Amino acid sequence: LLPSLPTLTVLVPLLSLAGLFYSASVEENFPQGCTSTTSLCFYSLLLPVTVPVYVFFHLWTWMGIKLFRHN
Repeated sequence: LLPSLPTLTVLVPLLSLAGLFYSASVEENFPQGCTSTTSLCFYSLLLPVTVPVYVFFHLWTWMGIKLFRHN
């Protein structure tokens, strides 16, 4: 069972922020040590950037389809 969209809109940034704080507290060289794709720190920085970009382009595509249908 998937949660609703408003629930996901709140949960994903909160989980990303929690992962970011966790990585900042665990990694000894936090920003510089996040360059390896094998570290959890890399993904805790990647997720907060990826989610808004995905949402933006999803809405952009949806708007393009709406404009294409109505013209």
